[in-house]
Amino acid sequence: MSQLERIYHFHNWVLNKRYPNAITLADHFEVSRATAHRDITYLKERLLAPLDFDRARNGYYYSEEGFSLPFEKTPQIVFMLAMLHKMADEAGLDALPEVHILKEQLGRLLFSDHKRLVDSLHCEWIEVEPVKSEVLDVLLNAVLDRTLVRIGYVTPAGRSSTRTIEPLKLINYQGRWYVMAFCRMRQQVRIFHTARISHIQPSGENFDPPALDIDGLLNRSFGIFKGDGHAEARILFTGEAAAIVREQRWHASQKIEDTEEGIILTLPFSDFTELKMKILQFGARAKVLAPPDLKKAVAEEIRKMYFMAFGP
Repeated sequence: MSQLERIYHFHNWVLNKRYPNAITLADHFEVSRATAHRDITYLKERLLAPLDFDRARNGYYYSEEGFSLPFEKTPQIVFMLAMLHKMADEAGLDALPEVHILKEQLGRLLFSDHKRLVDSLHCEWIEVEPVKSEVLDVLLNAVLDRTLVRIGYVTPAGRSSTRTIEPLKLINYQGRWYVMAFCRMRQQVRIFHTARISHIQPSGENFDPPALDIDGLLNRSFGIFKGDGHAEARILFTGEAAAIVREQRWHASQKIEDTEEGIILTLPFSDFTELKMKILQFGARAKVLAPPDLKKAVAEEIRKMYFMAFGP
């Protein structure tokens, strides 16, 4: 049993006017009386509990009403820490030593009756990509210290390049890790997929971050592909799709309009790639109303899918 758990139980005994003492604590948790005295001293001197000793009852009581321990909301704290740990696993960080340290610290915080809370949590993401610890370590330090990094990068088409970047922000999006950085080769802010970084090397050279609204760039449009342009999509959802999308948030500035057929979702986007895939997952229950080039792109993808399934 941890000291935290012993103090928690002793505090509840006092609140319930059971007048516990060091012997009560030592016998219940099978610890020495010296340990029990240290726990009570910690409760009184470090946690500032208004403990007084009643000689007639041979036990402690609180001389003031309303005292509570700083960790009495332990279930909520445990819930948040457990969520962080489970989300770290799902975000591809389970191989990092820091995640195991978090798990150990969580274990020290738990009381026996709170372990059920952790076991009652389940997080599951799909298409999760584990991140290389050496890549994340270098990028994390570079973001914190504002230092340049040299990377080898491979595009989805297989083209390799070596470039120097100024890491600005780490991003976890749908189970994948990205770094937003100013690319000195392109002289632009770009988002790099960490899984495509073939090698990485810190330079130790500091940089001054560009005078840009980084969060504004990230939040301006739907999805991870931001691009240079900016447009507004209007999509009609019908039937069950309308009920599903109504409860979802695709973008912070989205708008939902009720119609006789269902709902119309309006949101900003910069790149077709992800939005097109998102629309297609609803099949015939989704219809692009605007803009025309997005509508054309979705129709072309449907045509290609039909060709792949049934041939010419």
